[in-house]
Amino acid sequence: MLCLLMTLPKGSMYSVNRIGPSTEPSKVLVHGDIVPTATRNAVPCTAIGCKWPKTGRFVYVPVSIGTEYSNQERDVIINALVTFHASTCIRFVWRTSDRDFLHFFSGQGCYSYLGRQNGGQLVSLQRNGCLFQSTVQHEVLHALGFHHEQVRSDRDRHVRILTENIIPGQLNYPKHQQFGTPYDFNSVMHYGRFDFSRNGQPTILARSNPNLNFGNAFRMSPNDIARVNRLYGCCEY
Repeated sequence: MLCLLMTLPKGSMYSVNRIGPSTEPSKVLVHGDIVPTATRNAVPCTAIGCKWPKTGRFVYVPVSIGTEYSNQERDVIINALVTFHASTCIRFVWRTSDRDFLHFFSGQGCYSYLGRQNGGQLVSLQRNGCLFQSTVQHEVLHALGFHHEQVRSDRDRHVRILTENIIPGQLNYPKHQQFGTPYDFNSVMHYGRFDFSRNGQPTILARSNPNLNFGNAFRMSPNDIARVNRLYGCCEY
């Protein structure tokens, strides 16, 4: 494996086997930022084939970053990836000849696949609009196998989904498990009250407080971190 990202000098050019924008998916994104596949657009990512493999204590995820980013923009991505190193067993490393890897590029918007795919796996972080720590963490969590917070199995006890206000095509909110952690309005994976609104009215309301503001986390919450550690068996964190 290559050196961990945190050991590499900032501001250098890192991109191996760049994947061009012509490979952007043509399908409609699920929930706005998940690229659908034949088998993994709505199911929980608990199967071995969906998760990134663990070697010893760590889960090594090879990455490459497109040359279209400036040094400062690349640093935003790198710094967000390194946050996983401090609190989980996920370790992002520079890709050399690895078959499966994440490639960060400036596509049309912010989006990712759900869980590990075969080969080079696109994570789109558009230069104007997606380069924030929270957004990078959000899309990387998708790539690690995590859905949005508001589609967890117990969501109806915590939020109301106002389907009449949601843009057509975004109504499919399947439910999934969340590894024994509580519902978290502070999760970096939670959408906001007005996301996908067709009429300017709220699409998600907290049952405990309809005026509660959420969906604006700046970073992963403790529950986000706990879920990564539980899915990947990070016993030391």
